[in-house]
Amino acid sequence: MLKTLSIKNYALIDSLNIDFSGDLNILTGETGAGKSILLGAIGLIIGQRADSSVLRDKSEKCTSEGTFEIREYGLQAFFTENELDYDDVTILRREITPQGKSRAFINDTPVNVKVLHDLGMKLIDIHSQHQNLELNEKYYQLRLVDLVAGNAEILKNYSSEFKKYQELQDKLSRTLDLAEQSKKDLDYFEFQFKQLSEAKLVENEQEELEILLEKLTHAEEIKSVFGQVYQSMSEDERSVLAQMKENLNSIGKLRLVLPEAEQLFTRLESVYIELKDIASESSAIEDRTENDPERIEIVNQRLDLIYSLQQKHRVTSIAELLEIQAEFQSKIQLVSSYEQEIDQLRLEIQEKRDVLVRIGDDISKKRKSVAPAIETRVIEVLRNVGIPNAAFQVKFGRLADFSPSGIDEVNFMFSANKNQELQEIGKIASGGEMSRLMLAIKTLITDARSLPTIIFDEIDTGVSGEVAVKMGQILQQMSETVQVLNITHLPQIAAKGNHHYKVYKFDLNDQTFTSIKKLTNQERIDEIAQMLSGEKYSATALETAKELLG
Repeated sequence: MLKTLSIKNYALIDSLNIDFSGDLNILTGETGAGKSILLGAIGLIIGQRADSSVLRDKSEKCTSEGTFEIREYGLQAFFTENELDYDDVTILRREITPQGKSRAFINDTPVNVKVLHDLGMKLIDIHSQHQNLELNEKYYQLRLVDLVAGNAEILKNYSSEFKKYQELQDKLSRTLDLAEQSKKDLDYFEFQFKQLSEAKLVENEQEELEILLEKLTHAEEIKSVFGQVYQSMSEDERSVLAQMKENLNSIGKLRLVLPEAEQLFTRLESVYIELKDIASESSAIEDRTENDPERIEIVNQRLDLIYSLQQKHRVTSIAELLEIQAEFQSKIQLVSSYEQEIDQLRLEIQEKRDVLVRIGDDISKKRKSVAPAIETRVIEVLRNVGIPNAAFQVKFGRLADFSPSGIDEVNFMFSANKNQELQEIGKIASGGEMSRLMLAIKTLITDARSLPTIIFDEIDTGVSGEVAVKMGQILQQMSETVQVLNITHLPQIAAKGNHHYKVYKFDLNDQTFTSIKKLTNQERIDEIAQMLSGEKYSATALETAKELLG
C-alpha cells in the first residue's frame, strides 16, 4: 500500500508530505482545489509522462516520492529480474529537472522510466473518467477476466511462445523475399558463373601467357641472336672455343716448368667449360624457338578473353576473377538452400502454432471457468447500487489467428432494464451506469487481491442519494482487502471513509498554493456539512453530517 507521499515543486504544490492508512482514505475539496494535481504527482511515481511544464519554480527540480509497503505481494522476482535490492518497504521516486529531463529511482537505485512504470502498475490502479471509456475496450475487458482467473503465469508463458512465433513468421517473410529476389537474379548469376567457368581460368596463367607471347612475338630475333652466338663460339673456323682449347693445351705444357701456369690453366679451363655450356644452351634455344603465327593467335585470343573478363568485372587479376566465380556459385547454391530453409521454418512455425493452440486453449478454459463468478459478482454489485434489473454477461469469441493475449476475444454485455436485449457496454450504458459498472468491475480486482492500492477519481459521477450510500458501502468493503483512495464530491460516500483528507488552495505573498491535510473528527463533520449545503451550512446539515458519520 501507499504509506506516504512527498511532493516538491509540482504545479501548485510547493512542498507536501502526507501519510495514508491501509483502508478507505477519502479525499475531498472544492472543484479546482488541486485534487487532479495530487493524482498527477502520483502518476509521476508510477512512470507516467511529464516535462518541465509541471515545475512550479522553473529553476528548481520537481520531486515526487512514494513509500510503499509491499511485503504481501510477491514482488521479489521483479526486483531480482531487474537487478534491484528488494525491501518490504520500497521507495519510488521521480525527478523532473528544469531542462525537462526525467530521472527515476527505486530504493535510491537509478532505473529507466519503463521499469518504474512496470513496478508502478503492480502497486497502484488509478481509476479516472478516462478509464470509464477503457471499459468499452475488448483488451481491457480481457485483462480483467485474466486478473480474476489468475492467468499471470500462463500468460507469461504464452507471451514468450507468441514472441518466438512472431520472430519465426518475420524470419520466414524475410527469407521468402530473399528467395524471390534470388530467383529473379538466378539467370544472371548462372550466366555470369557459366562464362567464368567455361573460361577455365588458372591462377598465374595470365603472367605465364604474357611471357610466352613476348617469346613468340620475338622468335626471329631470339633465333638469330642465339644462332649467331653458337656459331661464333663453336662452329666458325676460328671459333672462341677452338682458340680457348689451343690456349689450354699450350699453358698445360708449361705447368711442370712454371708454377704460375698451373693456376692460370685451372682458371682458363673453368672459363672454357662455362663458354662451352653457353654455346650448347644457345644452340638449344635456337633449335626450340620457332616462328609460330598460329600459336601467337591462340595466346592472343586467350589473353583477350582474360582481359575482357577483368574489364567486365573491374578487376586486374585472375585470382580476383576466381573469387567472383566462387561468389556466383555460392549465390546459385543459396537459391536452393533458401527452399530448404523455408521448409524448415514452416515446420518450426507449425510446431509453434501447436504449442500456442495448446496453451491458448488452457487459458481460454480458465477464462471461461471464472465467467459465471464474474457475472454473478457484477450483477450483485449493480443491484446493490440501484440497478435492480441489471443483467451482465461475459461473451467469448475465438480469434481467427493468435493475438498477444491468446486466442479469445471477449465482450462485456449489459442491460439495465427488464426484457432488454444485452448489448455491448459502450452502446447502452449511461454515464451513471458506467460509473457503477466500473465500480463493480473494480470489486473483481480487490477480490483477486492483485494490487495493493486502488485510487478512484470521482467514480460516483452521475449518482446520488441512496445509490451513493450503497457505493460508499462497497468502497468500504473493498478497503478491507486493498488500500482505497477515493476522491469524491458526495457526502454520503465521504462519510464512509476511515480517514478523511481535504485538498485546498491558499494564497501567500501573491502566490496560490495547493495543499492537503488530514481532518480531525470535528473538521470532518464540518467538511461533510459543507458538502451537504454549501459553505454557510445549517444546523440541520451539521446534524445530518453527524448522522452520516454514525
